[in-house]
Amino acid sequence: MKNLLEVDIKVPNQTKYLRLIGQIGEDVAGALQKFNDSDPEELAYHINLVLTEAMANAIKHANKNDPNKDVHISINLTDDQLWIRVYDQGQGFDISSADMQTPDPELDHGRGVFLIRSLMDSVKYRRCKKGNVLEMYKSLRTSCDNHSVE
Repeated sequence: MKNLLEVDIKVPNQTKYLRLIGQIGEDVAGALQKFNDSDPEELAYHINLVLTEAMANAIKHANKNDPNKDVHISINLTDDQLWIRVYDQGQGFDISSADMQTPDPELDHGRGVFLIRSLMDSVKYRRCKKGNVLEMYKSLRTSCDNHSVE
């Protein structure tokens, strides 16, 4: 599997960059139109949502809105896989303790992890060299790719 696209961005720890990162996610989905038959508009929306939620969590919760910190985003795309990694410089948290139930709309937290888990095939959060990384994976294989034709 060769990489079709690699994006590596370091963003200041400010929410004003959320829209830019979301747009980059939509552009990545646009590159996928040539490689599989998934709905490109739906995929663009999902990637935008996952990226902006992950980045917002990194800025607000992990990095505590500290302007001296930044968020590092890595996107790797192959013909059948999408990997997104969002690095923060915070203390981290136990993602397994995040509830998978639908978040309460009255509360101002819990929605991001729920949405990310709902839209991605695999989600992990772990310590790394200079902080933490949220690793998100999505298979881009179509149902036809997984079955042989007889």
